[in-house]
Amino acid sequence: MSTVVFLGGGRITSAILAGLRRANTKHRLVVHDRNPGKLRDLKKRYTVAVEPDLNAAVMQADMLVIAVRPGSVRDLLSSLNKTKRAGLAVSLAAGVPLRVIGKLAGPPWRWARAMPSPVSRTGCGLTAVTFPRVLPMTDRNRVRDLFAAVGHVVEIPESKFDAFTVTYSCTHGYHALEALAQAAHGAGLDRKTALLASAHALADGIIAWREGRDSLEALLAEAATPGGIAAAAATAMESAGYKRAVEKGVAAGLRRARRNAE
Repeated sequence: MSTVVFLGGGRITSAILAGLRRANTKHRLVVHDRNPGKLRDLKKRYTVAVEPDLNAAVMQADMLVIAVRPGSVRDLLSSLNKTKRAGLAVSLAAGVPLRVIGKLAGPPWRWARAMPSPVSRTGCGLTAVTFPRVLPMTDRNRVRDLFAAVGHVVEIPESKFDAFTVTYSCTHGYHALEALAQAAHGAGLDRKTALLASAHALADGIIAWREGRDSLEALLAEAATPGGIAAAAATAMESAGYKRAVEKGVAAGLRRARRNAE
């Protein structure tokens, strides 16, 4: 049984732990964080081992998962370099490339990057992974297997990581759900029914595309009959700048990712 040590006990660690517990993972799970309250909460919720001492946590690891905010990566990796330990480590820090991570952490560590979704807590997550060319296949498989336990895994070049990070966020779906439900509520539906109808429009429609064989274009044509209500609503939203707003949001996310890499 291998030991996976999470450095950072925030939201994404909580989501992954929940997903791993749902999957009955065989890994021993350990979490390090400077906040004792987070450690107590994670231990209670997910029955994981906790370790407030960084060095003691690192010494247990067969695989490290760096799960702190990009702004905290530099300090953590500097501390990690002082532990005099080597091994496989995976960074979840958005926008921080492998070249920066390797420089800060030192050569003994074998690095990969992963970008898991908070939806991992349900077992329906999506994780992008990327590896340096020199990383052994056995290490790559270990990383893939860990995140495959909480959802789908896709391997992409690191040069595409920022675009993926901006695009795959479940925030897009939550934001669209809230906006559509608010509009439906304003049109006369009670809040509960507005959320139900909006969730069907977004989630169930997308599941139909993902699990079916029809193209997105065919499904759009089927759902929005020319001259019908759905077509009128879609045309009005497009005229109001819907696609342009999404493009601006993606561009803003990319700018933030690039600042994280500096």
